[in-house]
Amino acid sequence: MGGESHRIVPMAKDYPTLAAGPVGKQIRNLYQDRLRQFTDGGQYREQGLLPKIPEAVASGPDYVKLSVYSPPHLSRPLFKEAVKHDFKPTNVGESFGPSWSTHWFKVKLTVPKSLREYDHLEFVWDANNEGLIYTEEGDAVHGLTGGGERTEWILPKELKDGTEHTFYIEMACNGMFGNAPGGDSIQPPDPNRYFQLHTAEVRAVNLEARALYFDFWEISDAAREFPADSWESHQALQICNKIMDTFIAGSGSKESIKEGREIANEYLGDVDSHKVYDSDKEEIVTGIGYCHIDTCWLWPFAETKRKVARSWSSQCDLIDRYPELRFCCSQAQQYKWLEQNYPSTFDRVKKKVKEGSFQPIGGSWVEHDTNLPGGESLIRQFLYGQRYFESRFGQRCKTFWLPDTFGYSTQLPQICRISGMTRFLTQKLSWNNINNFPHTTFNWVALDNSQVICHMPPAETYTAEANFGDVRRSITQHKSLDQDKTSLLVFGKGDGGGGPTYQHLEKLRRCRGIADKTGLLPRLKLGGSADDFFDRLEKKVEDGTELVTWYGELYFELHRGTYTTQANNKRNNRKAEILIREIEYLATLATIKKSYDGKSSYKYPKKDLDDMWENVLLCQFHDCLPGSSIEMCYDDSDEIYAKVFTTGERILKDALAELGFDDDIKADSKLVALNTMPWPRTEIVKLPPIASLPSYGLAHSTGPGVMDIRPLASPYSATIASIKEIRPNVFELRNSQFKVEVSNGVITSLYDIAASREIIPKGQKANQLVLYDDKPLYWQAWDVEVYHLNSRTPLSPHKTSISEDSPHRVALDIETRISDKSWVKTTISLSAAVGNAPTYVEMDSEVTWHETMKFLKVEFPVDIVNTEASYETQFGVVRRPTHFNTTWDMAKFEVCCHKFADLSEHTYGVSILNDSKYGFATQGNVMRLSLLRAPKAPDAHADMGTHRIRYAILPHAGGLSEKTVQTAFNFNNPLRLVGHAESALDRLAPTSAPSLLSSLRILGAPNLVLDTVKRGEDDEDVSRGELPVKKGQSIIVRIYDALGGKSVGVLTWGGLRVKQVSKVNALEDEIEDLTKDVVGVGAESGSASGKGVKIQVRAFEVATFRLVL
Repeated sequence: MGGESHRIVPMAKDYPTLAAGPVGKQIRNLYQDRLRQFTDGGQYREQGLLPKIPEAVASGPDYVKLSVYSPPHLSRPLFKEAVKHDFKPTNVGESFGPSWSTHWFKVKLTVPKSLREYDHLEFVWDANNEGLIYTEEGDAVHGLTGGGERTEWILPKELKDGTEHTFYIEMACNGMFGNAPGGDSIQPPDPNRYFQLHTAEVRAVNLEARALYFDFWEISDAAREFPADSWESHQALQICNKIMDTFIAGSGSKESIKEGREIANEYLGDVDSHKVYDSDKEEIVTGIGYCHIDTCWLWPFAETKRKVARSWSSQCDLIDRYPELRFCCSQAQQYKWLEQNYPSTFDRVKKKVKEGSFQPIGGSWVEHDTNLPGGESLIRQFLYGQRYFESRFGQRCKTFWLPDTFGYSTQLPQICRISGMTRFLTQKLSWNNINNFPHTTFNWVALDNSQVICHMPPAETYTAEANFGDVRRSITQHKSLDQDKTSLLVFGKGDGGGGPTYQHLEKLRRCRGIADKTGLLPRLKLGGSADDFFDRLEKKVEDGTELVTWYGELYFELHRGTYTTQANNKRNNRKAEILIREIEYLATLATIKKSYDGKSSYKYPKKDLDDMWENVLLCQFHDCLPGSSIEMCYDDSDEIYAKVFTTGERILKDALAELGFDDDIKADSKLVALNTMPWPRTEIVKLPPIASLPSYGLAHSTGPGVMDIRPLASPYSATIASIKEIRPNVFELRNSQFKVEVSNGVITSLYDIAASREIIPKGQKANQLVLYDDKPLYWQAWDVEVYHLNSRTPLSPHKTSISEDSPHRVALDIETRISDKSWVKTTISLSAAVGNAPTYVEMDSEVTWHETMKFLKVEFPVDIVNTEASYETQFGVVRRPTHFNTTWDMAKFEVCCHKFADLSEHTYGVSILNDSKYGFATQGNVMRLSLLRAPKAPDAHADMGTHRIRYAILPHAGGLSEKTVQTAFNFNNPLRLVGHAESALDRLAPTSAPSLLSSLRILGAPNLVLDTVKRGEDDEDVSRGELPVKKGQSIIVRIYDALGGKSVGVLTWGGLRVKQVSKVNALEDEIEDLTKDVVGVGAESGSASGKGVKIQVRAFEVATFRLVL
């Protein structure tokens, strides 16, 4: 074709004309697998990089002279006590033990002349156990982990002068994860473990060789983990092979190491300082150092106190060396232990907090369980935690930090908000073993519609090793990229403590370098805080970002056995919570008694109450209360609870005495009952065994306060109860409300007389004890798996007998053998009914339990149909499916409940009450209360022994209502019988007006529960001086809606001289002055006349009010 023009291209003169020889394509997997030879400890170790890192070593008694003091009886003396004792010579190679013992070493160190020429010297100590280095003056300077991890301490320059210097090492005879034998950390600890001290030496370190080690580590990770079709992966592989070839060519010389670093620089850039993070490029991942220290778990509380000192002293040291490190730490209890036992380390922490590098976070006393503690306990976790942080560091926490607990209660967002926190971090749901939780960053919404921003780090760990893969997974596993691409990377050794290491920080510097050079790895930034991360999220929401929402509980699809394991511990928790509530209520009234007579000299027992609360909150730690710790922890918690109960009974007695009552009832005592519940109660009560008294009396009140004990022949007399054997081994228990038929030891009929309704389906058996095989996949104390339901074995009672037959209460004793080692004796009882006061069928069981990997439950099939059952949770009710339609439904085959579970239709329902249990399931129409488990790890004796368990069946007309809520409270709060002087009666009897003990109550809204009455934390006659004092006296009243309905009522205070009323948050900061809403209240329904305030409470809202006197 015509018209073209032809361009003549000159021939290149410098490109070789002839081939020099064959060049093959690299076989990628061979060149990739080769990389491990350079840094591995295998057969090629001596030809690789590792031997080049230590340049010289000095060891032996000429340079490291050792002596030891071994405290007796597994004691853990602090520094000042330990160094008073004689130290005996010892040496490397000796073994120390047994498990949990402590050994103090005096180290006399002399750096030889041959090492003084090196810039960087480290003292290396390794006995495969934990330790802590102290200066000669007693300052803790650095923690030791052992087993090759965190074994080095950089020697200060002043120790390198060639003279002898002394320092101390405290050795703890336990590994980072306790003393389990055989490498399985959750097995019960070996009590006779010994540890050999195998290394105590000074090393000179070639920092360039160590830096090349980290260069090579991260670039080789890039070669392996970047997509195989990316140039970034191929270039990384070429860089690594080039480094190895250069090292080999230079025979591992310093020059070859230096050249290797220059080659690495092509891929990493300059990563030798914190300035790698200084670029203004947008970061995607925020790195936060963290040290998760389980307050107890595979070690006792006492060891945790030392873990805190070891970990945090190391972090203070690390911050000085790596300015980019921001270390966050939760759990006010751990700070308090440090303050008490290691004051100089606490001062270092305070300095770092002020500088912003050590960051208190979380706002809670411990990282607590959220399923099992009562609602008030959850609030006190934050009240005590936030007050501690504010008093010591001048700041409250904005972020609730709870990465490792076993599910998240539906009311947590509300409790966070009223405790000053708007955001929440966790990650445990990544452990779900049925469904994959669908979000990373989202709004979590509580029952009352309160919300917090929740973030779950997509690396799916709170103990990231800061590897290339951790950073990469921060994007590849991010489930909320449609809304926001940023995330947190929480890194550092954890569970047993430790925190970030220099290795983590070196690796992260290189990850940032790779991100800047290649763009394929998400850009990481250190130097900010978790709060900064959440601040940016909140700003994005302000600017229009819409986060997805998750309503209701964050149910954890694992560790369901923790609702039941360690039953005694859970019972102690429930009893302690109830005791403290009663003490605070009565002590508050005792301190304001002078509002009536001006004679009160009573002092609110703030210190004792603080000690009790701090102990209860401590035992709510997420491995203690759930039952997943070793036996030593439960020996500790038994002692802690015993102290709580002893203190509690003492100060309760003091409060009663101030109010004119005597807890020690005598023959001539005027007997009354105290109703500390905020509603009327009418009950038949068993009277103390005093000659002049009958067995039973009738206690009646129209509200809180003093209840006269009336003889049962009074106008309030009860209709009688009766019992008889109607056929062989078939018994009928009856009162005016129910007829109960017990056949061969199980309930075969429960008939509601007024409703003309049979509750037990025909042919079914209620109060049927059932035993299951209980072998989870791994986590024994933690887990129960869905397949255990296939092993259901009903237990057959072997003896039934009438144990009580009086007009006021009837009872049957039923004995059931579980095995040749275990049995149950259950008393089924029914009291006479009094008017319309609800009665229930009560079961009181004594269980002797010596099983292995079995699960004991009790079943109640009921003639009720509903696809959802209701379970009491903190400050409300959560509804869960009774079916297995989806895997999300099936996953809830075992759930947590508090004082009751309920299955209701519109017209009728059944509630199961309990006084100390938390595990429950409703499948179809079968309600099943979990009683006891028998795991063998990590506590080989968990739950072995004798237990007392109370539960009850409460049938009711209509759906779930305040009747169940109030009866469950009453069931858990038996009336307290006391004696009193006549003068006290004149002042406090129900007929007097106003009556102090009946002054506080709610009118007009039976769904509202007046849950807590206490004194203001900073009242001038109460404050312990931690925070500024507030003038005057005040009463704090906490109320919540229990059933899910917006309500208007009146909070009344009778004749108390209240000057001001305000709504406050959980930390007792004022929200709104309500004095304008004060109204007069007449003497209605038996309540004292006086004044009150109109209140409006949202559905499931927790509302707190301050009454200023």
